[in-house]
Amino acid sequence: MSKADRTRAALMRAALDLFQESGYDATTAAAVAERAGVTEMTFFRYFPSKDSVLLADPYDPLIAEAITRQPAHLSPITAAIGGVVESWKAIPSPPSGEVRERLRIVSRTPSLRGAIARNNAATEAAIAGALAERGAERTDARIAAAATMGALSAALLDWADGEDADLATAIDAARRVLLGDPR
Repeated sequence: MSKADRTRAALMRAALDLFQESGYDATTAAAVAERAGVTEMTFFRYFPSKDSVLLADPYDPLIAEAITRQPAHLSPITAAIGGVVESWKAIPSPPSGEVRERLRIVSRTPSLRGAIARNNAATEAAIAGALAERGAERTDARIAAAATMGALSAALLDWADGEDADLATAIDAARRVLLGDPR
């Protein structure tokens, strides 16, 4: 693990610990940096904002690429969820415990609702763009992207508050509902 990876991990751990101890709203970036043994400037080199510790999403380009590879005959919603599932299978599974911890803080912190919406809007735009690239009408692409993000958000936040160990369960729940698949 490189020094940068160790620093990022230390900042993430410090932030999660402080958010649990003091609450998200009462925790400052300076406090996270101090707990991790770095400067506040270093914190902002790794995370552009305090909420990005919880909401950073590097997967948008992967999802968009996977959507453009979906078979041409698929509807926009089927292509969108197919791309999400394909990209999920292509990445190393993140540690479920850490993801659950992050999502639990998010789901239980009302002040993060705006940050969730901004984060989801970026992913939604990436999905809609990929669907449009495949030939979907603009409105259809936006609707399918919004439905996909709504389903994923609900499934992930419900998973975070549950006890199921497998994060893939949340992705599959969104897939099943969007595609009308029975359990």
